[in-house]
Amino acid sequence: MSTPSWLRVAPWVVAGCLCAGCHPTAPQPGNAPAPTKAAAPLEAKQETIAWYGLSAHPYVTLVQTGVEGFEKDSGTAVYKTTGQQPTQDEESANIEALSTKGYKGFAIYPADAAGANGLFAALTKRGQFVVAYGAEPVEGTSASFTVATDIPRAAKQACEELIRAMGDKGAILNVLESVTDPNTKKRDDGIKEVVAKHPNVHIEQTISDMMQQTEAVNKIQGALASLGDKVDGIICTGYNPTVAAVGVLKEWHKDPKHKRIHFIGIDTDPTVLDAIRDGAIEATIAQNPYGHGYVACAALKLLIDGWTPRNGYQFIEAGSWVVTKANVDTFDAQVKEHTRQIADELKTKYLQPPAGSNAAK
Repeated sequence: MSTPSWLRVAPWVVAGCLCAGCHPTAPQPGNAPAPTKAAAPLEAKQETIAWYGLSAHPYVTLVQTGVEGFEKDSGTAVYKTTGQQPTQDEESANIEALSTKGYKGFAIYPADAAGANGLFAALTKRGQFVVAYGAEPVEGTSASFTVATDIPRAAKQACEELIRAMGDKGAILNVLESVTDPNTKKRDDGIKEVVAKHPNVHIEQTISDMMQQTEAVNKIQGALASLGDKVDGIICTGYNPTVAAVGVLKEWHKDPKHKRIHFIGIDTDPTVLDAIRDGAIEATIAQNPYGHGYVACAALKLLIDGWTPRNGYQFIEAGSWVVTKANVDTFDAQVKEHTRQIADELKTKYLQPPAGSNAAK
């Protein structure tokens, strides 16, 4: 959510909100589908996996395409629904209701990294499996897996790329998305860690809490008006601020009195990719929301079929990539291949087959 977060290009690749990460907060009108209807009782041949999108957001839309890709490839139906508000209270209430419908596996973005564990524990106590996606719950979770971006790694990737573009000197405007998203602090900490290693680079200002693109535009414009030429680079680690910053910088760079401000964002909204192609910005970080949805459901299907985790709880890294002008038109193939590789490794790296099955022999 600031997300993984919450990502687009091939119709499925983004962030993600590094939540993960994209962040599942309110998008601009028309960016995401309306919430689906409440769950109906399971039909006789209906699959027993339920996928829950935290709230309407571009990241959630892209994760859902991964769920649909899994359905197409496996022939397995998945119940899909999206909440209204990105809060743990609403998520818990909605999923508790779903849990009475007979679903045996749940793919869930934890609204609160600590608070979600109570929900996960209640589900597993009933014999239902949980795979988290997009953001990792805190230690002690009863989820079998988390499928997500390595948030600190992706934030550090982004910051190193920005500093390289800045010539290893200057001041950074650090733009965060939602202060309540589980991934935001990890991103901020990763950025600070990288900056501390570069003595000629510093963070001039940090701005945050931008739930919509219009809000992000106003805050970024305000920061630039205040700081002006003090800023040499901008880093955005949330979807909506990234799209907003691209629009602001395209206008900023039209004025010859303004010095060029280097930029890296997150996720692969078409406007961001077009700005990379025309040279308005340097780069963005592509997450793998498609993989978040696809792999989470593939793991649940195996768990329901009797496969068991090899090492208790495991984090499954879905990958992140720096997208520049050099690979803007080719990176999606690499992301697709990585998703296929993870799905293939589920049976050899993360799970072991049921005792007595042919796969176990």
